[in-house]
Amino acid sequence: MKKTIFSLLLFAVCGFKSAQAQFSRPLSVGIGGGPTINLTDLANVEAKFAGHVDVDGLITPFVSAGIHAEKGVLSGNGYASTFKNDYWAFNANAKVRLGQFMNLPNNYSYYNLQSSTFHKILANVYVGAGAGLMKNNIESNISDLYSESVISNGGEISDDLDGFHFVVPINVGVDIPFGRGLYGPQWAINLNYQHTITTNDNLDAVINSKKDHYSYISLGVKYALFQRN
Repeated sequence: MKKTIFSLLLFAVCGFKSAQAQFSRPLSVGIGGGPTINLTDLANVEAKFAGHVDVDGLITPFVSAGIHAEKGVLSGNGYASTFKNDYWAFNANAKVRLGQFMNLPNNYSYYNLQSSTFHKILANVYVGAGAGLMKNNIESNISDLYSESVISNGGEISDDLDGFHFVVPINVGVDIPFGRGLYGPQWAINLNYQHTITTNDNLDAVINSKKDHYSYISLGVKYALFQRN
């Protein structure tokens, strides 16, 4: 997976186009929220909510690097046991948009002013990946019977209910720009699916044979800063 992500980003850099004329490399700030879905040992999912703040800088009109801060809740049950994780997460990430590989005009201003709404949306479909930290705040109620079963199969019931661990988020989404200007749109609606892979097995206080994952589906809005007028 690491080789695939690296190859994708390298291809994007090598495929860097000359569609830079009048491109001002703005920063954008974004906020959003949506449901979380946990993929853990206690797998009966109780959909909860998370919110986030993003800051992204455009390296090219279609390649960005940024930071993401997220606050949310994961919850589930099973085997007469329950858990709730009131977590924080933070990551640095990069995204590559489809427009990086499309045959676009060399002049970015011309493209931005003349392209159709559908074409601009298609060009802003992206994939991305990052790395960061997640802080657990777990409340759990694990039944004695399930606890004995986990331990007898080589697992454990964790007593580290508020620790940090390393995470790898994978993103797929689209920025839907609106408003036209010489240097790019000022606003965008963002729809994003983030799948976060953990490096341990402790989102639910149960450490068993698999790594815990979770998904976050968000709808948000972005605003571009430092655009030239």
